[in-house]
Amino acid sequence: MDNVTRIGVSLEPELLEDFDKLIDRKGYITRSEAIRDLIRSALAKEILKEDENAVVFGTITLFYSHHKGGVKERLMEIQHGHHQRILSSIHVHLDIEQCLEVLIVNGTVKEVRQLSDELGSVKGVTHRTLHRTPVSLGEEAMRAHIHEQ
Repeated sequence: MDNVTRIGVSLEPELLEDFDKLIDRKGYITRSEAIRDLIRSALAKEILKEDENAVVFGTITLFYSHHKGGVKERLMEIQHGHHQRILSSIHVHLDIEQCLEVLIVNGTVKEVRQLSDELGSVKGVTHRTLHRTPVSLGEEAMRAHIHEQ
């Protein structure tokens, strides 16, 4: 690994024992990689809480009954209204009535949350989950992912 800084961490024996069990369960090779993952996760959570303008990529997962009056049409209308935020989608028929839709999205924390809230509030949507990860992309890379309006 290039250009790393080594640090020392003091832990109580019980905490270290619990951490080592977590490392084993998760399949980490080293404590260092597990610690790096925890730090990345904590930093990402802070960005999502504190910076409405941070750029994120993520997924919006929707479960709904396509037999509910107008739900498909309303979801499609919202998605077309936010086409610049939706990179891709997949639609799965779970059974004769229930559908699963997963949208791959990007934008600011605020934009993606607003899109998720709008989709989740449609009558007939029974479950909505939003997962986001902040990313640091150069402006040129972001332009490559934003569709013309």
